[in-house]
Amino acid sequence: MTVHFIGAGPGAPDLLTLRGLNLIAASPVCLYAGSLIPEAILEHCPTNAYLVNTAAMGLDEIIAEIKKCHANDQDVVRLQSGDLSVWSAMGEQLRRLKAEGIPFTITPGVPSFSAAAAALGSELTLPSIAQSVVLTRTPGRASAMPPNENLKNFAATGATLAIHLSIGNLDQVIEDLSPAYGTDCPAAIVYRASWPDQQIIHATLGTLKKAMTANINRTALILVGQVIGAKNFEESCLYAADYDRRYRPQTAESPWANWSEADD
Repeated sequence: MTVHFIGAGPGAPDLLTLRGLNLIAASPVCLYAGSLIPEAILEHCPTNAYLVNTAAMGLDEIIAEIKKCHANDQDVVRLQSGDLSVWSAMGEQLRRLKAEGIPFTITPGVPSFSAAAAALGSELTLPSIAQSVVLTRTPGRASAMPPNENLKNFAATGATLAIHLSIGNLDQVIEDLSPAYGTDCPAAIVYRASWPDQQIIHATLGTLKKAMTANINRTALILVGQVIGAKNFEESCLYAADYDRRYRPQTAESPWANWSEADD
């Protein structure tokens, strides 16, 4: 018996990984976060699968369900939205499973910030503009933030910011970021990235609040940085004609001139 934690991606059913799909199709039990998992993904479960919506359950209840399956030698799919490496509450579940001696696997999923960037048609790291992406959030009822992890500190880096779980704190986000980025810094809100009702708001930090619509009150990502919509940036060296690299040596004297994959 194994518990398979699977990142179900940002919403679109066809953004589920093949590994995740195969595990779902092979497991007789599926525990899923019903508020964020599309029903179309559950259609991959076996016909007679035992489905448990965990949206209204506490951690003790979830672990109790898993322990029952463990006693019955039934594999379990633990299906959660996005990617499991950030803000998934997977860590506390794994700690309980380790204490119980219950084996598990982890299958990553497409994270929401990637889906949001795709929706915007943007690369979040552009030469000469930004080479770092900060995934962060603001304090909320579920989790506080460590003292040094705050937007003012992150803004000092000039990196692209992907701010999760913070649409309800938009006023504070704008106030904290404007001194470092400026009110004319490009910003965007992507609501329910990859879902059929996806909505995109393009603005600046100074106009973001006014551009908001009343229906956006959760499942929205805030992106801030000069890379958003940027047109004037340097091209990387990666594909430059004169860039010397192992797959494209430029001269006979290049250290890569006689390299082959067998050398690695």
